[in-house]
Amino acid sequence: MGEHDDIEALGRYSRRRFLGTVGAGAVAVGTSGAVRVGTAGAAAPAATPARHVAPALTTHFGRIFDRMRPFADPGRHGLEAALVELGSADGVLDARDALARGPVQLITDPSLSRHNPDNPTHTAGTTFMGQFMDHDMTFDTSSPLGKPAAPTATRNARTPSFDLDSVYGAGPVGSPQLYDPADRAKLKVESGGLFEDLPRMADGTAIIADPRNDENVIIAGLQAAFLCFHNRVVDQLREGGTTDLLDLHTQARRLTTWHYQWMILHEFLPLFVGQPLVNAILRRGRRFYRPGKGEAYIPVEFQGAAYRFGHSMVRPSYRANLAGDNGKPFFGMIFDNSLGGPDPDDLRGGSRAPRRFIGWQTFFDFRDGEVKHNKRIDTKISTPLFHLPIGAIASHSGPTALPVRTLLRHITWELPSGQTLARRMGVTALDGADLDELASLGHRLEHSTPLWYYVLKEAELVEDGLHLGPVGGRIVAEVIIGLLQSDPESYLSYDPRWRPSLPSRDRGDFRMVDFLTYAGVDPTSRGR
Repeated sequence: MGEHDDIEALGRYSRRRFLGTVGAGAVAVGTSGAVRVGTAGAAAPAATPARHVAPALTTHFGRIFDRMRPFADPGRHGLEAALVELGSADGVLDARDALARGPVQLITDPSLSRHNPDNPTHTAGTTFMGQFMDHDMTFDTSSPLGKPAAPTATRNARTPSFDLDSVYGAGPVGSPQLYDPADRAKLKVESGGLFEDLPRMADGTAIIADPRNDENVIIAGLQAAFLCFHNRVVDQLREGGTTDLLDLHTQARRLTTWHYQWMILHEFLPLFVGQPLVNAILRRGRRFYRPGKGEAYIPVEFQGAAYRFGHSMVRPSYRANLAGDNGKPFFGMIFDNSLGGPDPDDLRGGSRAPRRFIGWQTFFDFRDGEVKHNKRIDTKISTPLFHLPIGAIASHSGPTALPVRTLLRHITWELPSGQTLARRMGVTALDGADLDELASLGHRLEHSTPLWYYVLKEAELVEDGLHLGPVGGRIVAEVIIGLLQSDPESYLSYDPRWRPSLPSRDRGDFRMVDFLTYAGVDPTSRGR
């Protein structure tokens, strides 16, 4: 099937399903919802054609494993202090990166990576695609850090599916600020630097459906790439003869979403968990996370622990582009809390300046020798993540050490220990000797370990940090595949035989380099 045939087929599908689902009188694309100044309403899901109206439970979090004891009594004296100590700067998790050596040497001097090693199987962009996926399926805006809360009483402000509501918001009617006023089928993209940027208010606030997608320059660049990709599809649809604005938007959204879902299943999930586990679940089914069609939810074992493995993959510094800083590469720490101003030297988001754009050859492999790597999945977290700028935290409140925030979530959700879940899954659990660095913290944490720490240690010991181990990998893989399989509008659910047909290096496949090339933001076509 050629690319125009593919688009035409999707167009017939979209129009037929739209009219059959909502009736001829309903012409608005999107649903109304609360809209914050500067962002689209994060709580309002987009009403795409045939978008399934999910049961009420799916707007809240849940559990995979019910009736399991938490890793520790949440009211135990000194437990919170022990977790704060574990997750604070200069503690067990801190990689103690040599920040004084500067962002360039942290990338180019291999001796500085001895205690925070690179992952040769991941490129640097894998981290940020994982972050983008997270922001597309989960947003906890209300649960308290370190205070027990019921998952089913806590609202998820994103739809629990990979439907790109973080890009499209509530559609052209419900989120008009996201769309080009001169062409309502297209998303708004701006430029204040050398290349594309998010649309912004006068104070630099990004006008996007999820404010977290402007936390750093890389995730902002990825969001902008999705905007450009959608707009390119709209142009191609017009070339093929589609003129109706509703058709243009809905067909372009579906084609964009299905290519995104393909990359999740075929490129990124295997990097996270290993191809054999992906194959096993697709062939033999999910064992633990088993919602029915239209009943998906985000489990707290995933949201609060296992999927946060990506924090360990973050580098202390990155090369944002090759020539944006007065003709020289722009290197920066991912965050530097001591910096500020309209064009800080770190890679925080929220600013527009000529050098603040992404040259993607650093982050994905365009076969030009310029790609860099992630850090391994292990119990060493890059030092800048212990000192987040307050603006990079969605709640704009402390604590500012990311590992502390993650560990306190284990009290919030009363999560079981990693050892408990290993036994429940029937896999060999790590023992106290594997985790003896936790013994000095008390509370027998080496024997009943917070799930996030356990997942990182398991990856480090069992898989050499290249991808997740059996407990973490099983949770992450089953939830991601489950979200795709339980969404009646995903390609995997609606038409599992579908194959990408937009231009790609390998016919029948579609990778991130193909996505960026089609979007027109790739470095090879624009001389970055």
